[in-house]
Amino acid sequence: MNAAEPGAGELNTAKLAQTRKHAMQTPSETAVTTATADHSRYVQRVRRVRGADLALLADGPPDRASMQATLDAWLARGRSLASALRLTRQLVMERLVVLDVEQQADVEVVTRAMTELAEVTLEAALAAARAEQDALHGAPYTAEGQPIDFWIIGMGKLGSRELNVSSDIDLVYVYEEDGQTAGNASGGRTISAHEYFSLVARTLRALIGDVTEDGFVFRVDLALRPNGNSGPPVVSLAMLEEYFLVQGREWERFAWLKSRVVAPRASVTSGRAKALRDVVTPFVYRRYLDYGVFEGLRQLHQKVRDEANRRAAGRPERANDVKLSRGGIREIEFTVQLLQVVRGGQFPEIRTRPTLKALQRLAGVGLIPQETAEKLAAAYTFLRRVEHRIQYLDDQQTHLLPTADADLRWIAGSMRMACTVDACELLDALCTHRELVATEFDALLHDGRSAPARSGPGTCSRCNGTPPTLEQLPQIEGLSAPLAERLRLLVASPRVALLRDEGRARLVRLLMRARRLTQDEPEIGETALLRFVDWLEPLLRRDSYLALLAERGEVLGRLLHLLGLARWPMRYLMQHPGVIDELADARLMHERFDAVAYARDLEERHQAWIRSGEADEGELLDTLRRAHQSETFRTLVRDVEAEITVEQVADDLSALADATLERTLHWAWRHLRTRHRDVPSFAVIAYGKLGGKELGYGSDLDIVFLYDDADERAGEVYAAFARKLITWLSLRTAAGALYEIDTALRPNGNSGLLVTSIAAFERYQQGRGSNTAWTWEHQAITRARWCAGAPELAERFEATRRAVLTAPRDLEALKREIATMRERVRDAHPVRPTRFDVKHSRGGMMDAEFAVQWLVLAHSAAHPALQDNAGNIALLQRAEQAGLLPAGVGFAAAHAYREQRRVQHRARLDEAPTQIDMAELGPMKAHREAVLALWRAVFG
Repeated sequence: MNAAEPGAGELNTAKLAQTRKHAMQTPSETAVTTATADHSRYVQRVRRVRGADLALLADGPPDRASMQATLDAWLARGRSLASALRLTRQLVMERLVVLDVEQQADVEVVTRAMTELAEVTLEAALAAARAEQDALHGAPYTAEGQPIDFWIIGMGKLGSRELNVSSDIDLVYVYEEDGQTAGNASGGRTISAHEYFSLVARTLRALIGDVTEDGFVFRVDLALRPNGNSGPPVVSLAMLEEYFLVQGREWERFAWLKSRVVAPRASVTSGRAKALRDVVTPFVYRRYLDYGVFEGLRQLHQKVRDEANRRAAGRPERANDVKLSRGGIREIEFTVQLLQVVRGGQFPEIRTRPTLKALQRLAGVGLIPQETAEKLAAAYTFLRRVEHRIQYLDDQQTHLLPTADADLRWIAGSMRMACTVDACELLDALCTHRELVATEFDALLHDGRSAPARSGPGTCSRCNGTPPTLEQLPQIEGLSAPLAERLRLLVASPRVALLRDEGRARLVRLLMRARRLTQDEPEIGETALLRFVDWLEPLLRRDSYLALLAERGEVLGRLLHLLGLARWPMRYLMQHPGVIDELADARLMHERFDAVAYARDLEERHQAWIRSGEADEGELLDTLRRAHQSETFRTLVRDVEAEITVEQVADDLSALADATLERTLHWAWRHLRTRHRDVPSFAVIAYGKLGGKELGYGSDLDIVFLYDDADERAGEVYAAFARKLITWLSLRTAAGALYEIDTALRPNGNSGLLVTSIAAFERYQQGRGSNTAWTWEHQAITRARWCAGAPELAERFEATRRAVLTAPRDLEALKREIATMRERVRDAHPVRPTRFDVKHSRGGMMDAEFAVQWLVLAHSAAHPALQDNAGNIALLQRAEQAGLLPAGVGFAAAHAYREQRRVQHRARLDEAPTQIDMAELGPMKAHREAVLALWRAVFG
């Protein structure tokens, strides 16, 4: 059945209209009928039998304390536990109908009360069940003599604290460890822990789920336990872990996402139940972007849809199921859970059980537009309110709109909605919400079917109209010789030979889709397809990336477009394939790097790791690397697609490095065992490209560490801290590395201390004492700046820097030293006379940089505008404005420097040489002459 032909379980507006017509056959009804709780047949029964006992439940919304007090009151009257549990439920249910229908209580009031009712009753039932078995067999103990804990795990809406009023409860029973019971005083036989807890489970089902003259407490469903209904009723924690590793299915990950221990409460408050979390979390959440789960959820959803269709077959009234039909509650839950499972392994801040809270967290990290999240939340709230009213009628576990006129009008009235002969707001709103939900769900979880077969160029001449096999790909008509040869090499590669049939079929679909995109969008070009194959081949064993491209067609299109523009993005994606998911972010093209948001997101992730108990150093290192790679890739895409200039690229990459250093410093200090204070008085000083905010992709960081701390341990502590920082920044983990770190510009270079006190740094730079800085170190400090750490050190460093810049100097001696240093650098990077290197040749970028350094060191005292670390372009312009350069020379050199940076940058993006034949300089000739003119004006 295709999407254009809704089945019995699909959203069917014609059937809704028929329901509306049938329900509105009484024209004398007013537009809005005031609804009261006593329309509910269940409420009528409770009041008829227990009306005199309603006051046993304290006024107001039921909570844990009031429900426990009611349970105790029934027990005090001599009721058995089974009876007291059921009677307590009756009073709670009656109260909730009144609060919801007559007082319009929030959905959360109802779901929280039902959840706490389940927790209170399960707690009492478990205590009784264990006491019964303890009396018969003694308590269970491990081989080491330790008591064995037992956990009732709530799944689904119980686990997420969203239980509806007539829901069953999905439970899984897990005991801590194998062992034996101790026996009893009368010599009762000992049994295994498994037998003991199986008997406990049997008693629990009777106490909670059996239907007696007082009804039931909750219907109990154990189908989500390992191996489902064919598995044992209870499992040990080790059995559960083994099941997850060996047999756990994709759809079970969604079920376990909402799991939590609901009883005994003491196991939760003591932290003992955390052992379960350590088993469940890695099963639910993978350490990578897990797009492979799409197919698992697609199959699960199809099962749900098929079941809804089966139930509705031949019974049209069952088409309006607010939970299982198209656009129903389940599709909202699936939408949320899918996004959580895909990304939750790397983004713990989106891990949460309640649906409404999860929607807001997903919107907060940009996975769902805020407007969409709000609409889905409104739909979810509406559908849950309707669901509760359906169930209030007869306390039945149903989600079908009633067909009786009076019942439908009562539901509408209880939601303050008007219904007339011509229109019913309830049904109109239901249609609107379900259509929105269905649209969003279908957009997320499309069928993934390939496009219809096409004839003509680009099809396989030997495939008889069927999709080609891998071996047939190189034979597709219209392929160029280079592409056909590249595909032949791909098909023959060992990586392809190891693929399973499913992987081979997915690879064919991807390559065919990529081929069609290059045909349909000529601007992409065949070069992009060749680079795509080069990128794809090393990743063939990593299914998650192939699944992402299979599920996100727009990502494949953007990827091909990007690969067609430059070669370096392919190299970056080979090193960090996980960032490809960033191409799905619509914000990518329109936003610059935001350091505040970056730091906030990382800290939220850090706090989420702490909450999940996973905030170890290894996880934090990988978190920093993934965040940094994503931001670098976003800048790269904007750069390659010409959304930002070369200067903006450098600004954003430098700001990213600053923010990453700040966050690394903040986290690493917490993990330094020898730290002697809460906040370090420690700063990172940026030199070189980072200092001048001219950082490029893959640039090293030239940094110096300073501190200001009178503690006698300070030098030793901060040296250890600096080593830790370097490790955190440069260590290559499974997620890659952040930066290569160079600290050679510290006082006395590589022979000096790794960290320096600010006082010692001031003395060294200003020439006080026998140990003083060289001229080349003063050249370096012209573009140095504080970039991370203690803010109070920023002002002191800048004061020292300006003191160095404005110190009196022998200008001729300074000129000779800087010119000599320039020749040394040139000799270290020889260029043939017939070639021009935009960086190292005469008239290149380094000539301009050395000229700026002389101007700053020679004239800053008289011209304070040169003291700012404003970048080479701005400083050249300021020097001319100050009269230090002939008219036109400074601005021409600034423009030349900008163009040389741009040419160098573009060449590196395409992995092309940065040298040009002298005979083919073209526009670069004028730029070279402008820099040579600057050199002559400064050095003669």
